[in-house]
Amino acid sequence: MTDVDAPWTLDRDDFDVAQLAAQRSSSTIAVIVPARNEAATIGAVLDAVRLGVMPVDDLLVVNDHSNDDTVTVAHHHGARVITLWGPGGKGEAMRAGLEATTGELVVFLDADVVNTADDFVARLVQPLLERPEIQMVKGYYERPLHDMPTGGGRVNELAARPILSLLYPGLGEVRQPLAGETAGRRSAFEAIDFESAYGVEIALLIDVARKFGVRALAQVDLGVRRHRNRPLDELRPIAVDVLHAALVRFGVELPDAET
Repeated sequence: MTDVDAPWTLDRDDFDVAQLAAQRSSSTIAVIVPARNEAATIGAVLDAVRLGVMPVDDLLVVNDHSNDDTVTVAHHHGARVITLWGPGGKGEAMRAGLEATTGELVVFLDADVVNTADDFVARLVQPLLERPEIQMVKGYYERPLHDMPTGGGRVNELAARPILSLLYPGLGEVRQPLAGETAGRRSAFEAIDFESAYGVEIALLIDVARKFGVRALAQVDLGVRRHRNRPLDELRPIAVDVLHAALVRFGVELPDAET
């Protein structure tokens, strides 16, 4: 990449609901929530979208081989549900969701967040409505760890951000490259491939930046994000997928990722 500018960054005060509604015009918005065994939290996520400050045209849950009540809860909270067949994985679920919607602006949200706010969707689509050159938006936030106000997002800080800083000029300025709260133009998402498994978020970031430039990216402050913190031994395979996706895109020949 030759564009080394930083992504456009919006803080908490760079937000005006009334102005945003006026800017929306006829743009259609689809919200996609990939989910595997998230019955305990997905209802609140869906309610935050349905009752949010930005109306959406389609609210879709992609059921990724759940064996709990995720599907029942999703239906109860007003979502349309499709079932993912095949091997599964977050990247596959995101791709299936994109293919099953027609929204011009597409928002992906994680299903395991316990404090999804009613302005998440509005804040994520704001840069897309305000600047036609923006192709993709990432959320950023504080990440509590257990009873500490910060310290979460360990793979983000110890794997994703360092490798982006070393190999991809400009992308090291993205504060939460692995954020599941991601929005973009359908045309941008359709122009790239979705990586499988946990490498999907960093791969999206790199691929969009390569195709459209770093200035086609934005990031918005979503406040504090609380979700289920994984034990350390579960983070290693996530970090392997993240590093694998970044290194392969840089041209490093690697064997298949191992856990």
